[in-house]
Amino acid sequence: MVKQKRSIHETAEPVIVDDVTSSEEDQVFTDLSKNLAEIRKTEGVVGYILRSTTAATIDLKEPEKIVEYAILSSQVLDSSREISELFELGDVESTLIEGKEINALCLVIGENKIGIFMEKNADHADILKKVSP
Repeated sequence: MVKQKRSIHETAEPVIVDDVTSSEEDQVFTDLSKNLAEIRKTEGVVGYILRSTTAATIDLKEPEKIVEYAILSSQVLDSSREISELFELGDVESTLIEGKEINALCLVIGENKIGIFMEKNADHADILKKVSP
């Protein structure tokens, strides 16, 4: 029994998948990350959490509280979406939670979820203008 030789030229053609949305999402995440880094320098801003479907960036004054801040921001976004659906309010652009010492501004831009934490005296309207597209 003789084995047949295969020609080297019999190779499958490569399939190229052009994933434009992924590249665009990565660019939006990168732009938001740079923008938030600048906002972080604003007086009164304690920190931020930026999450996409594939990455996250966290910059907090108190890194030992990352889990608490992450849970807070996630719950605020989920709850505001549920309340909006329940009362048929439409899309929620941003949510501000005012605490005794800290305020949290949470918003969604594309697939990116953002939580910005600031002291009570910080101007959340100014910060919202800086981060919104």
